[in-house]
Amino acid sequence: MTTHTDDTKTTGYAAEVPVRLNWSQHAPEVYKAMIRLDTAAKRGLDPALYELVKIRASQINHCALCLDMHTKDALAAGESVERIVQLAAWEESRHFYTEKELAAIELTEAVTVLTDGFVPDEVYAKADGHFDEPELAQLIAAITTINAWNRFGVTCRMTPGHYTPGGHA
Repeated sequence: MTTHTDDTKTTGYAAEVPVRLNWSQHAPEVYKAMIRLDTAAKRGLDPALYELVKIRASQINHCALCLDMHTKDALAAGESVERIVQLAAWEESRHFYTEKELAAIELTEAVTVLTDGFVPDEVYAKADGHFDEPELAQLIAAITTINAWNRFGVTCRMTPGHYTPGGHA
């Protein structure tokens, strides 16, 4: 362990990267609108599925703040560490998830990445087969919303590690 000149011990971890911009402070009406959108988007969705979708999109988008937040919320809600860890490799770990969850995870990837400029018909059809239309609409809204949150988090370099489960509710 190293010691600073003020004799406080450090752990040897890298320094925390400073936030670029506290966007919610400077655009409070947008932040409030995002909170309302997030609240509306999760209505009618299974809470565990909702957190898995948020975690998977945040993994793809490299949003450290959202990963910190949603893994903590998922754990606090009773999700297993194993399912959260395996989510990054869900295609090889399919047996950890239901077919409905797999359809949602695959749709999350397709909507998040949009590599081909569209969501493939087979991915959409699979989700459509597991969700009724109102629930599918909510799922798409949830995926879209977490992607928006991710863009704020990544662009403004929001700092992970300080979130307490339920802290944004």
